[in-house]
Amino acid sequence: MVQLWIPGPTEVRPEILAACALPMIGHRSATMTETIERMDPHLHLAFGADQSGDASVAVHSASATAMMEAALIGAGRGKVLCLVNGAFSKRWYNIALQLGRDARAIEVPMGEVVDLGEVRRVLDAEGPFDALTVVSSETSTGTATPLAPLGELLTHYPDTLFMADLVSWIAGAPVDFDANHMDFGLAGVQKAFALPPGVAVVCASAAFMERARAQTERGFYLDPVRIIDGHLARKTPATPAISLYFALAQQLEDISAGVALPESAGACSGAAAWQARFDKHSRMQARTVEWAAGHGLSLLPAPEHASPTVSCIRAGDLDVGALVGGLAERGYAISNGYGDLKGKTFRIGHMGDHSEDGLEAVLTAADDVLS
Repeated sequence: MVQLWIPGPTEVRPEILAACALPMIGHRSATMTETIERMDPHLHLAFGADQSGDASVAVHSASATAMMEAALIGAGRGKVLCLVNGAFSKRWYNIALQLGRDARAIEVPMGEVVDLGEVRRVLDAEGPFDALTVVSSETSTGTATPLAPLGELLTHYPDTLFMADLVSWIAGAPVDFDANHMDFGLAGVQKAFALPPGVAVVCASAAFMERARAQTERGFYLDPVRIIDGHLARKTPATPAISLYFALAQQLEDISAGVALPESAGACSGAAAWQARFDKHSRMQARTVEWAAGHGLSLLPAPEHASPTVSCIRAGDLDVGALVGGLAERGYAISNGYGDLKGKTFRIGHMGDHSEDGLEAVLTAADDVLS
């Protein structure tokens, strides 16, 4: 069996797989209500949202891509500004076009981050915009776009909703939803949450919900109001992926209890346990960069814009296919570059419940392949 160190899906602990195998229940039963209620306090920690604030968390049986569409449905039918620096941020822009939105992209080369001054210029010159979309951690390039500066900028444009794809960021680094003045955050759970794919988590501000309720054509399955109100009422809009709800509830509780943390983290729980998980991801990212430098290699993005969960490494003269294949023979899966970066980069997903000792084993195996 090959161990997954790709940018997702990532490894799932046996205890979580066991939760997926629990007996089926009715989705309108008291047990289902209890399962949903187990999630919410921990989801607020994951998003960095104050439980006493006005932000609402929810779970839906869909992909993160579906939630990109739901976010745009709720934002309104006006103009959307999309920050594009990789495959998934471009996907959100293309979804906006498919929905018939007046979408404007600020696009930079893969591995770069859109300049904040250019964002301000476009907001002033071409606004008003109903929403701005950004991918916090661009999985295709291992590039992180800081959320705090964007959130601060958008406080000067109160009618522009701040919407972020957090797919390979959440549960690996702090989101700080409230502090960063965010309006909609979305993610799948197959990355740093270390769960099987199939459900998405979202967090929405009161401003987003007010805007969404004003929309008259929201559809059904991807209606963000129906999704979030249904979660709050403990009545999902349709039959959910019950087994994955069991797994998500278990994993959220485990993260808050400090499960899968190194011994050096000590006994911690709640917000401290989540921070310890973030710190573990930072150390694994730093160790991967150190390993790459030891082979004369560097990250695709600038160091200050490196994703905490996915390292996209310039291949130089390395044969990426041979490296990926050699590691597979040794029981480890990493990824080739994405799209146009195939053969030019490779990606290591150091996220989720992976340990630092496990990462050392992967890097040692890579040393063996390269030698």
